[in-house]
Amino acid sequence: MTGSEHVGRLGEEFFTPGTSSFTEFLAAHRPALLPTRPPFPDGVRAAPGRFPHGTTVLALTYRDGVLIAGDRRATMGNLIAQRDLEKVHPADDHTAVAFAGTVGLALDMVKLYQVELTHFEKVEGAPMTLRAKATRLAGMIRQNLGQAMQGLAVVPLLAGYDVTASAAVRGRIFGFDVAGGTYEKASFHAEGSGSPYARGALKKLYRPDMTRREAALAALQALWDAADDDSATGGPDLNRRIFPIVSVITEDGFERLSERETEQLSREMVEQRSSRPDGPNATP
Repeated sequence: MTGSEHVGRLGEEFFTPGTSSFTEFLAAHRPALLPTRPPFPDGVRAAPGRFPHGTTVLALTYRDGVLIAGDRRATMGNLIAQRDLEKVHPADDHTAVAFAGTVGLALDMVKLYQVELTHFEKVEGAPMTLRAKATRLAGMIRQNLGQAMQGLAVVPLLAGYDVTASAAVRGRIFGFDVAGGTYEKASFHAEGSGSPYARGALKKLYRPDMTRREAALAALQALWDAADDDSATGGPDLNRRIFPIVSVITEDGFERLSERETEQLSREMVEQRSSRPDGPNATP
């Protein structure tokens, strides 16, 4: 049989029972397709400011589930590389992932993670638990450690609605470090260079019984505070009509707030800031 007769046919590995992890399948049979291969020789680091980086992302639980949001700016050093970057993505029906760090690697990691969850569910016949999803994502981050040590780190933020948990704790948030350490966060969390300011804002605004609208406004206020003190974080761009991405995950699944709703909330928040530039007072 000539080589041309194999064109378009799947290899034997696709018909051999194996792992339910798509990442492990690629590592065994197509490692060149993984986004976690070190791009430089050992000891060589990426020059600062040569690759777009994205910040800031955050998540918080609220009455009906969990909300996850991110600003739209990517920077290369002191330059704005992109004004409308999307940093928040659905991972499956009840899980979303957002990222801070090297944009190209992060987007590839998000796509691979989406396939990973779908592949597992097709092979096993059931979705992963939320904790298992966090563990799988941690493993992918750990595989990227070589690139992180070369200056190309990716730090994701995972938020999900746990359909198996009690009603009081169904909205859950997981943070990670560049070595794959996993940390479940209570109530809210943020990642990226603007995260200290975003977390500070959420400390004064957060309430566990917030409605979706109140949670979205709190997220927008926190992103504004991050942009106010961190040049790598972008606030709402009213002239270009570029606004943060805000998504929620509830019992009904993942939902991204419409552009119109996000714009209305952003303009309301900007109007409030015209009289109170430092933002609202802490919630009593």
